Amino acid sequence: MTETRRIWGTLDPFYEPGPVLGRKVANIQFLSALLGADIFDEYHFFLGDRKQGDALRQHLKKTAPLLLENGRIRIFDRRELPRMLGTTDYHCFHLSDCITTQPHMARLRNRYSRRIFPITGTIHSLSYADFGGAFLRHLWAGTTARDAIVCTSTLGMQAVEHFFDWQRESYSIDEADAPTPKLARIPLGVHADGMTPGKTDTASGPVNLLVFGRISHHSKMDLLPLVRALHRLVADGMQPETVELTLAGWVDDNDDFLPTLKDLAANVGIPLTIKARPSEKEKIELFQAADIFISIADNPQETFGITLVEAGAFGLPSVVSEYDGYRDIIRHNETGLLIPTVGPDETPDVDLLAPLLYDNQYHLLLAQRTAVDIPALSNALKRLIDSPELRHAMGRAARERIEKDFAWPNVIRQYAALWDELREHPVDPEPLRDIPHPQAMPFGRLFGHYTTDRLTPETRLRAGRTGEAFYRDRDYPMIYSGLTEVIDPDAAKKLVFLARKSVDTGTLISKLTTLVPQLDPQSAKNHVLWALKHDILELVSEN
Repeated sequence: MTETRRIWGTLDPFYEPGPVLGRKVANIQFLSALLGADIFDEYHFFLGDRKQGDALRQHLKKTAPLLLENGRIRIFDRRELPRMLGTTDYHCFHLSDCITTQPHMARLRNRYSRRIFPITGTIHSLSYADFGGAFLRHLWAGTTARDAIVCTSTLGMQAVEHFFDWQRESYSIDEADAPTPKLARIPLGVHADGMTPGKTDTASGPVNLLVFGRISHHSKMDLLPLVRALHRLVADGMQPETVELTLAGWVDDNDDFLPTLKDLAANVGIPLTIKARPSEKEKIELFQAADIFISIADNPQETFGITLVEAGAFGLPSVVSEYDGYRDIIRHNETGLLIPTVGPDETPDVDLLAPLLYDNQYHLLLAQRTAVDIPALSNALKRLIDSPELRHAMGRAARERIEKDFAWPNVIRQYAALWDELREHPVDPEPLRDIPHPQAMPFGRLFGHYTTDRLTPETRLRAGRTGEAFYRDRDYPMIYSGLTEVIDPDAAKKLVFLARKSVDTGTLISKLTTLVPQLDPQSAKNHVLWALKHDILELVSEN
């Protein structure tokens, strides 16, 4: 089969209003970069409801107006997927995460699509207590060599491998029975062109230390070790006014931790500024005014570390914990300094309790067992505070590295190469067509006994009174908004014609699919049941 048009598809809007979180920023920027690169002929979004579609359309009017106006971006109701998969040759589908829908999208593709196209989904935070079930869904017989999970960091990829090893061991799942999706490492990116470095001289004045991100000890990082490290410097002779500390980013309402943090900084004598929920303009000003970027993440929610990439784009050296994705981004002694960390080898008590707690509760329990080396943090800060020349050298190296490895155009090229590579893997679609997913509920099997009878090929039907009136344009059935994409009024009218005399359901479905080729037998059966519900057809008594 020759691919005539390259069409990219997704189930997600990638655009979410609301609180600014790393995942949301990454998804919005990915979409902007993808549409900016414009490597496909069309972009199809299959969204869950009209509200999502309207919000995305308004966003795209600002960010990709020409693609929208030219009809190259199309927004569909998700219930149109079976029809579109059966009639459209998609190059790939990419999902904003690998957790929610990726295996079920693969099941739908296997059933309806003529070609088994690649389906990819990205990891974000991995540490939620119910994610074991999410990764278990990936292990089923319908997973193909064209399915992949995109891991944003090396250690994040290892965590996904650990998920699959754990599930295979727990459920005795053999690789031959349930293949693992391919794992590919592609980082998140930044629009580096819009991030201009700020300070370039070595003028005197306090050294500005910037922490930017969620200011939260239970979902990002505990900042008390930073205050302790600064206290060490002051105790060892550094004048408190040598530095000023700025904490900026998302702050929860009524957070009772911030006053404590302010009091501790005041006790040390370090000037502290907290900038809650800064605008994009204020964010740029904060980065450009900074001398050193600090992030001592200790929470397993962290998977990549987009703020480190942003700091590098602004030409800042970073002092960060040697933790997860941070270890991919910062080159020690070149673009910043990595601070050693130590954590538990096992967590049996949290493992038992986490499914019964709120996310922030068990994340805090885990984070408080991950220690950032405070003496090493203090020494690293001293090195950079004392040496403007070292700060600028590391900042320049950081900017160069970001432009080379983390700018969005380079990241999108990696995605394009992955999608092309996945399409080359040999896959026979026919054996996949009818493989059920073990976690997709078979509703008819589970609840079919609720009704008096079930529709079978032998069930006899004929046109109902409403159907007769409908056929003569004297009555019109109500098609609810949720059914407009799956019920075809013309097909319903043909059912009346075909059932003018009593006919068995099997024959009726066969004749309808001949008259309406775009309907498969299951869709035709759905039309028959809907027509029965609305008196377009009626049952013929056996007596």
